[in-house]
Amino acid sequence: MKENFLKQGFTKLDRLIPDVEVENLRKLYDELLNDRKRTAGLRSDLGGKGDSKANVEKITQIMRPSMIEPKLSSNIAYTLALDHVRDMLGVDMELDFDMLINKAPQTSTPTPWHQDAAYWIKMPDKRSASCWIALDEVYEDNGCMWFIPKENEQIKPHKHYTEGGALYCEADLSIAKSVPLKAGGCTFHDGFTLHFSKGNTTNSQRRALILNFRPKKMIELERSQGVDHTGERKIRNK
Repeated sequence: MKENFLKQGFTKLDRLIPDVEVENLRKLYDELLNDRKRTAGLRSDLGGKGDSKANVEKITQIMRPSMIEPKLSSNIAYTLALDHVRDMLGVDMELDFDMLINKAPQTSTPTPWHQDAAYWIKMPDKRSASCWIALDEVYEDNGCMWFIPKENEQIKPHKHYTEGGALYCEADLSIAKSVPLKAGGCTFHDGFTLHFSKGNTTNSQRRALILNFRPKKMIELERSQGVDHTGERKIRNK
């Protein structure tokens, strides 16, 4: 895992957490997904502000969910993911933020190609890792992750894919790799690695919990500049 992560910017783990912990996370996840009042201010649609049939969020993103549901961060997934990240990147790595990203059934809305670092401020220490945990079996038709091996730590020009939606950049799709997972499996990728997922064309939810880690001093730098990953979705790093 460490070798793959450092060489290409991403790796996978077939099993991060057991089924019982997957089910515990699903219960908390669904409660938050169905509670728009409690998640107000932290919730948005990565699919953008365009037409939405029956007021269905196409790609629901809830930032910092453990702030409003502390039971989330007591799940072993947070501890195990941090252990793996520290093994790959160093003992000073800490959790910066978490988020939920759900693709509703039959919404067919892709998360476009992008680099996470485009959303972040410039930081002198560029180490980072996002742990993308599948809470359902994920495959191409419902929105598993795709990656392009990282070549460098340069950020490509990004723009909004749709009004109010996710950021987007051009990518060479000829070398893209899909990573299907069973529920409880995960991927790790760094902030400069291009990634994408197709829209959900199945009749089931595609639930994912994402944990983002970076050095403690870089988290302190972010917070000193007012960045806590709860505000407007915009390009901060060019």
